Amino acid sequence: MASKSNGDPAGLQSFFSDLVRCETRLYNALNDRLRERHGIVTSQFEALRYLRDHPGSRVADLAAEFAVGIGATSKGVDRLEQRGWVVRRPNPADRRSSLLALTDDGTRLADAAEATVTGALADLVADILDGSPGEATRQVLATLRSLLERGQIGMPTG
Repeated sequence: MASKSNGDPAGLQSFFSDLVRCETRLYNALNDRLRERHGIVTSQFEALRYLRDHPGSRVADLAAEFAVGIGATSKGVDRLEQRGWVVRRPNPADRRSSLLALTDDGTRLADAAEATVTGALADLVADILDGSPGEATRQVLATLRSLLERGQIGMPTG
């Protein structure tokens, strides 16, 4: 991924630093709001929302979507299952894996938490993302994500 910014390593490093710090602070802010209102954290919300929107997914599908190791993803699903929000069902196409589904409680939680996340993001970033600079930022991030995902760059091993 060569770029015109190769001559400005400080600019690339600044971009990386800003991107990571913004992501961390937004994630932490969402964690705080979700924990306060629903007793979950952002990673749990994201898993619940993904399973709601992709019924019949496997642990491997979650791991790939979030670029997290399968072992860590499986443990996270175990915790969601223990709380009664997710069930594992036999996979008729592959007896080595299970298909994941939300329970009714899991669906209600995902829906309520999504409203909380949407409201928090509106409070935190909606004004910044309005207009041309916001659209350009969204496009840059979508393009970067697509390139990384297409090249399977940054995927965990295991």
